Amino acid sequence: MEAKGYTQDGTADLRGRPILASKTGKWKACSFLVGYEAFERMAFYGVQSNLVNYLTTQLHQDTVSSVRNVNNWSGSVWMTPILGAYIADSYIGRFWTFTVSSLIYVMGMVLLTTVVSLKSLKPSCTNGVCNKASASQISFFYLSLYTIAIGSGGTKPNISTFGADQFDDYNPHEKELKVSFFNWWMFSSFLGALIATIGLVYIQENLGWGLGYGIPTIGLLFSIFVFYIGTPFYRHKVRKSKSPARDLIRVPINAFKNRKLQLPNSPSQLFEFDLQHYSSSGKRQVHHTPIFRFLDRAAIKEGSLDSSTPPCTVTQVEGAKLVLGMILIWLVTLIPSTIWAQINTLFVKQGTTLDRSLSPTLRIPAASLGSFVTLSMLLTVPMYDRYFVPLMRRRTGNSRGITLLQRLGVGFAIQVIAIGVAYAVEVRRMRVIRLNHIVDPKEIVPMSIFWLLPQYVLLGIADVFNAIGLLEFFYDQSPEDMQSLGTTFFTSGIGVGNFLNSFLVTMVDKITGRDGGKSWIGDNLNDSHLDYYYGFLFVISILNIGAFLCASSKYIYKQEIIEAKEGLQMEARALDPAPLSLQV
Repeated sequence: MEAKGYTQDGTADLRGRPILASKTGKWKACSFLVGYEAFERMAFYGVQSNLVNYLTTQLHQDTVSSVRNVNNWSGSVWMTPILGAYIADSYIGRFWTFTVSSLIYVMGMVLLTTVVSLKSLKPSCTNGVCNKASASQISFFYLSLYTIAIGSGGTKPNISTFGADQFDDYNPHEKELKVSFFNWWMFSSFLGALIATIGLVYIQENLGWGLGYGIPTIGLLFSIFVFYIGTPFYRHKVRKSKSPARDLIRVPINAFKNRKLQLPNSPSQLFEFDLQHYSSSGKRQVHHTPIFRFLDRAAIKEGSLDSSTPPCTVTQVEGAKLVLGMILIWLVTLIPSTIWAQINTLFVKQGTTLDRSLSPTLRIPAASLGSFVTLSMLLTVPMYDRYFVPLMRRRTGNSRGITLLQRLGVGFAIQVIAIGVAYAVEVRRMRVIRLNHIVDPKEIVPMSIFWLLPQYVLLGIADVFNAIGLLEFFYDQSPEDMQSLGTTFFTSGIGVGNFLNSFLVTMVDKITGRDGGKSWIGDNLNDSHLDYYYGFLFVISILNIGAFLCASSKYIYKQEIIEAKEGLQMEARALDPAPLSLQV
């Protein structure tokens, strides 16, 4: 196969035929995918960044309800990828799952643009007094939002993993190119978000919501068209298991059945196929690891209590261990995701109370400050790759500079600082409110909105460590046949973080506002205690850092054994990142 110039990892064309390495894949194919990601993120953040303002100013919802509804929708957008990834890994593959889902996504965007453009689908106002949205108006609006969530569920987990599939792990040059893929992937995502938070947010508030949503809808349609132009260049992973998630269920069940059996002293006595079996089937053998030893009972060869079915292999057991280990890491990403959820909710509402004037005639939208999150990301990504990684590489000897989990730890620590700064700024805002005797909810606090800038910038820097690190970590550490499903650990963590923030906001409002008390998060932020809520988030973030250190200290990275085409064996650990490169 290699002599004929075919890919060595078993990838094929859309019809399942062997594919030439020189004419397909690599950045030649990924350029089409990266373009889609930029436009898709522009569409998503064009909706999410200013949604809380649309709900309060156009549908006239109160602060807590609007924050809760934004979080619930955002959470759904990040949770539906679990279903999309499962369908792709188990049934129709990444390409076709993306194809169907992208059409649903566009349909949702078209519907949303229609809903915000037609007067009959928005509450009416008379002499400055606005009616509440009717049941039908609310239904049409949320129908469009959740159609977008369903479409995103099939596109988000599959487009990034489909991009990673364009690089052949058996080819040293392509393997080196692959490790820069996620950096550039997130870079394109940041570009789309920047356009949304700077341009689209301004258009929505000053030129009309219909135009503000219509532009990203057209962009999304264009990007899908570009995606299909690249079809002749794409490589497709051939599914090697009919139901890769089945092992995750089978391993713990078999381990439970064999719970009374004695584990052998040596892992070599556990059941496993030889390396030739994996080489011929195109799969990869995974090293035994000493963690979660109770699962090893699923691979006991002798004396199994259920002789009707063969024991699980060590590789299958290790796949279950990997998922269990990733779950522990996933759990400690939920609080950081909750902190991130403030950017498009309470930070925006906080900004609406401040002085947003750049000149006597120009006021910036509060949601536009989110662009500084993206700008800090765009500046930090190349600095991280060009300067930080080489510096740390010389000090640690690790080709990544620091490990993936160390990268996450740095990001989480910066987030703690960011929410601490947010608390301090809110304390100052409350002091200015008291000094100026401000009570009215619409009265502007004489304090520049740019006081919020440090917390936005710090969260952007933190996300360079967190977002890219998490996406690469969950893709790299997933079992071979479950990499689409594996990346949903990344998306679902963000989703659950949004739901968690929705829950916290609701409970804090109910508890602090009961019996006539002053709610920390009331409709009137000039007469609330948002500083207390930020202080609460600061405390639980510090506690979460401790939980992360405990979980990461016990984690063991995936170790695979593959057979090179020359017949030699080599061990493949977590990939080492190379400098950012766009070589083809």
